[in-house]
Amino acid sequence: MRLVHLLVPLVLLRGSLAAQTPADPRLDRLKSEVARAIEAKATFAQQMVDQVYSFGELGMQEVETSRYLAGILERSGFTLERGVAGIPTAWVARWGNGRPVIALGSDIDCIPQASQKPGVAAHDPIVAGAPGHGEGHNSGVPLNILAALAVKDVMTRERISGTILLWPGVAEEQLASKAFLVRAGVFRDVDVNLFAHVSDEFGISWGDEPALALISAVFKFKGQSAHAAAAPWRGRSALDAVMSMANAWEYHREHMEPAQRSHYVITDGGDQPNVVPSTAAIWFYFRERDYERVTKMFEDAKQIARGAAMTTFTTLDTVQVIGSAWRPHFNKPVAAALHANAVRVGMPPWDDKDQALARAVQSMMGQPDSGLHTTVAPLRSPEEAAKASSGTGSDDIGDVTWTVPSVTLYYPANIPATPGHSWMDGIAMATPIAHKGVIAGAKVQAMTVLDLLLEPKLISDAKDYFANVQTKTTKYRPLMAPTDQPATWLNAEKMAKYRDQMRTFYYDPARYATYLQQLGVSYPTIPEPARP
Repeated sequence: MRLVHLLVPLVLLRGSLAAQTPADPRLDRLKSEVARAIEAKATFAQQMVDQVYSFGELGMQEVETSRYLAGILERSGFTLERGVAGIPTAWVARWGNGRPVIALGSDIDCIPQASQKPGVAAHDPIVAGAPGHGEGHNSGVPLNILAALAVKDVMTRERISGTILLWPGVAEEQLASKAFLVRAGVFRDVDVNLFAHVSDEFGISWGDEPALALISAVFKFKGQSAHAAAAPWRGRSALDAVMSMANAWEYHREHMEPAQRSHYVITDGGDQPNVVPSTAAIWFYFRERDYERVTKMFEDAKQIARGAAMTTFTTLDTVQVIGSAWRPHFNKPVAAALHANAVRVGMPPWDDKDQALARAVQSMMGQPDSGLHTTVAPLRSPEEAAKASSGTGSDDIGDVTWTVPSVTLYYPANIPATPGHSWMDGIAMATPIAHKGVIAGAKVQAMTVLDLLLEPKLISDAKDYFANVQTKTTKYRPLMAPTDQPATWLNAEKMAKYRDQMRTFYYDPARYATYLQQLGVSYPTIPEPARP
């Protein structure tokens, strides 16, 4: 009996050790190697993150950002195709041969009026009124580049077949590019797509993401100009049509289901008050839970727009779809692999300065000063992901997830509790918090690419889930018409207004070790609290 008691712990110990030992020692060794290679490129990572932060370009106008990132890949041996899907700042970079084809994507655009000096726990714009990276999109493609270059070196030496494909998400804040990339066939030969988006933790989930499908559209009206004082009866105000549509939509809102979200801005309200506006336009975002419901919202809006034109004796000139987004759905087998690698990598090594900045920013916002997260969050089921989110936002990565097995890696490079789409979300994004988060995220991304390259079953399981679970009853249909084209004119006037001022502050890594140093920011800068 005593021998049995002795053997039981031994058997359990052996089982535990077996569970901790990777099934493929070679894969384990290569994962450790890419992690070390990425760590060795910490300065390169910091330079990329800081450089893109300094460009601060709005959607469809990411000219400097696109050129810079594509240039790095081209010099590293990738083949570049530019101007993809008719979008000047979109590109696809390829390296390798054969299958599997693994795509790595992330967004590159920024937020209006979010200019902010990094590392300063107070509003301190670099250029007042200018755009800035108040969503942290300066970090994702640098993360993917680090991962891709590390894996590329391993593939070359080990003679591993496969293709790495990198792509940027253009104008994500307007949901204006990914559906066009899908339509252009960018993902036609891709086996798995790994996306990356900044967060304050490693947030990885599978299944439906808590988000809404979206259609973004501009309604343009035409009227007849006239002297607004001398002969207003000779005019037909296009602005009246816009305002009538907006008012009618507010009446209609009462009769829509609570899950919907819709909002608008008037992008053209006429030229000056003493001229009856002959043109006017209103830009709507329509959000609902799925394809059918959001399409119904859009059709209702078009009917209301036609009615507004009739009641003001004007004409509904055009209805242009600017962007669209399906609700994302993430692949379960790939999400599990991604999360296992996040657990292996662990959270970034935050120091006292990082935590001090985080707590100061949280206090400034009136939030609990809990600081930066220090543990990896568990893999989330759809139900758990829904509990952690409001579920009312939208992301055009959804169109990609319904085209090819995909997962988004949310990586820890920002401060918890910041509001999103704000200068406050830019405070950490060219500081050691972002630099360390990108290193950690790149390790996870690179390790998962190795899993996909060296474990064929993971690819087959991902495709089985995609075909027999995700798309078994739901099939992807574009939310835009075949005639809709990318809105490449977006944000052109805003960038033209600020670009020359912003150019003065572009990061110069030849002269300054970091962007903080170039801006003369002591890290962290925590102003004294205002005294009553």
